[in-house]
Amino acid sequence: MNASKTLVYDGSFNGFLTAVFIGFEQKLTHADIQKQGQLQSGLFAETETIFTNIEKAQRVWNGVRNKSNTAIKNIYFAFLSEQKNMEALIYRYIQKLMGSKYKGTTDFSDDGVLKINQLAHKVGREKHRMEAFVRFQLTKDDVYFANIEPDFDVLPLISKHFRNRYADQQWIIYDVKRKYGLFYDLNTVEIISLDLSDIHTNSMERSAAFTDAEYEYQDLWNNYFKSTTIKSRINNKLHVQHVPKRYWKYLSEKKEAV
Repeated sequence: MNASKTLVYDGSFNGFLTAVFIGFEQKLTHADIQKQGQLQSGLFAETETIFTNIEKAQRVWNGVRNKSNTAIKNIYFAFLSEQKNMEALIYRYIQKLMGSKYKGTTDFSDDGVLKINQLAHKVGREKHRMEAFVRFQLTKDDVYFANIEPDFDVLPLISKHFRNRYADQQWIIYDVKRKYGLFYDLNTVEIISLDLSDIHTNSMERSAAFTDAEYEYQDLWNNYFKSTTIKSRINNKLHVQHVPKRYWKYLSEKKEAV
């Protein structure tokens, strides 16, 4: 039995699950799973490059799901958190899940289980915030465009929500932090990468990419928001808790506050 090894994968979730499969196959008690381009290992550490294998990834996914639906959700959400050393943490979590002494996903006396649950909760909360705070702007190409800058990689989690809600219009949601986005063409959702010359926000400065009618609508919405606000009842502390300031630059009703 090997004690440990560094497994290098391509950064995808299927690539990570493939690395987990290899770790189990080689009976590694500790697998230091790291993304390509971010490798940090000891001078004499044994390293193996993992090539994504969908069949092997699916076997790990099915094995975890057969143990617990909650666990598979927690693992996926925690993976999208992009936290440092997250891969090794999830590997140990799956080891315990598959072990004979498994006590469940709510055994918070286990530090690893607690940490995974905390990460999954944070990612889930960011998912709901993005679903609530995305603001589309109509481009001159008749595509609705929105930028987001979430703390975690939640684009894969919000795709279904927006496809169902805006099924009759083409849209792009672009993560400016991770430099990729989702494009819905009325039929399917595709992952895209754009060369943006500037970051489009709902600001006072207009962009030539959007229609004049779009800015007229933003002004109307902004004026409505101001007119319906009762200043004597403003609770800024509570407001910021529900709508953190980091989202304001993408909200049309906040463009004068940015």
